[in-house]
Amino acid sequence: MSDWLAGKTVSLVLGSGGARGLAHIGVIRALEAAGAKIEAVSGSSMGALVGGIYATGKLKAYEDWVCELEKSDVLSFIDWSFAGGGLMKGRKIISKLEELVGQTSIEELDIEFTAVAVDIDNGREMWLSRGSLFDAIRASIAIPGIFTPHRYRGRTLVDGGILNPVPVAPTLRCVTDVTIVVDVNGPPADPRPLAQSGEDDGEGVIDRLREFVDGFRSDRRPEETQPGLLAVLMRSLDTMQAVIARQHMAVFHPDLTVLVPKNACMVHEFHLARPMIDLGRTLAEQSFRARERYTGQPAPYDKAENENDGE
Repeated sequence: MSDWLAGKTVSLVLGSGGARGLAHIGVIRALEAAGAKIEAVSGSSMGALVGGIYATGKLKAYEDWVCELEKSDVLSFIDWSFAGGGLMKGRKIISKLEELVGQTSIEELDIEFTAVAVDIDNGREMWLSRGSLFDAIRASIAIPGIFTPHRYRGRTLVDGGILNPVPVAPTLRCVTDVTIVVDVNGPPADPRPLAQSGEDDGEGVIDRLREFVDGFRSDRRPEETQPGLLAVLMRSLDTMQAVIARQHMAVFHPDLTVLVPKNACMVHEFHLARPMIDLGRTLAEQSFRARERYTGQPAPYDKAENENDGE
């Protein structure tokens, strides 16, 4: 239990990071147990997905479902795209979420919610805080090269983590007691938090995607010392987002940041849902206790004076 959070209102910022974003669920559970009230959520990519479902009040249904996933179940959600722009359409995933939660608009949610995406035609960040919840989520999770971009309101939208992996600014419109960021691209831990996580997935998602990509290549057998195309893409995105996240944290100074090591699991390892959720809760509780012990912290970020930033 965290006394300093009891009765406090919270603006919660959920970062991008694929399956590592399942740790967001654990952080939310820790906040609930601490007696905090989450009044605003913003998220990029997986953070938008978890945050959006939490805002509907159906997070338990999603948690139960995702914790039952096996590697073979994850593979069943791959819907190949032959139109270019990405390897997967993402329609199967969104359809399943709609089945679990039901179709809804963001305006109908009980808390303030913003999904962040990127308009690649105009090179600008987009805050999606009105309209279809699942259009907003689909746009925000469109990892370049993996998911096809999402056409929405006449724009071509991709993963919000490209420009803003930890979107603090959208929460400034809602005045709360505390701003908490969950960054799932934190410094790697040694030893790795989840011992069962690793890059050798056998017949896993990455292998299936690699086979699909290699089908269009004449040189199907890269040197063993060289990482594959998808491995390079995902590592590059992780590296880029970690750097951008550090820059955003230097600007916004949230009251608390929960850091999830980027080597906790790989972005596609959704079969590790339960240990990732448990890790998120453990790290959040540790952060809460550390915050209570820490004296002389900087003054909380003054949202009242900055509520128009980023609009």
